Amino acid sequence: MSKTLRIEIVSDFVCPWCYVGKKRLERALALRPELQVELGWSPFQLSPDMPREGRNKLAHYREIFGEERAEQIAASMRDTGVEEGIAFGASADAVSPNTLSAHVLLLWATEDPDIDTDAVAEQLFRAHHVDCANIGSHDLLVDIAAAAGMNPDQVRQRLADGVDEARVQDQMQHAKARGVSGVPFFIIDDQYGISGAQPPEILVQTFDQILADGQAA
Repeated sequence: MSKTLRIEIVSDFVCPWCYVGKKRLERALALRPELQVELGWSPFQLSPDMPREGRNKLAHYREIFGEERAEQIAASMRDTGVEEGIAFGASADAVSPNTLSAHVLLLWATEDPDIDTDAVAEQLFRAHHVDCANIGSHDLLVDIAAAAGMNPDQVRQRLADGVDEARVQDQMQHAKARGVSGVPFFIIDDQYGISGAQPPEILVQTFDQILADGQAA
């Protein structure tokens, strides 16, 4: 199997289903170890108007879904998390952040060949969903960057200066122009789209079909 599949992951770090989708993609790829894959990440914001300081997560969810529905969703996600190896956390003080700076950090990781971009994405997801940490905080983002091998002083200054925020916002607009209205969304070879956190078996079937179509062409 010589063809390399380019998989672009469009996601937002506050989206629990995006974290689930990441884990399911990893399981799917483990089912096809011979598959050559190039992963890329593209930003999306579910709440682009969120204040930069964020707001209380519980209050935010209750405002969107109502109190009872918000509790049901949280319980359902905890059950799904158990199946996927994600220990979704809960804290009355948890923050729903503005994720623009987090997306900027991942962009910088993507552009540095010495940085494991997927590991940075994992830490951002884990910080929000498991640790109930505020990934809108520049202090936390600097810590994640430093752990990944990035220059913390440089990252702190560039975040404070808003470097590349416009680039990330342009990328989000581009995703919407391509028809992405919800996340997670996986774009394969820039022409096939998979919406939602599909089970690994569905992803594998899709990969196999794309490869078969390519060989038949």
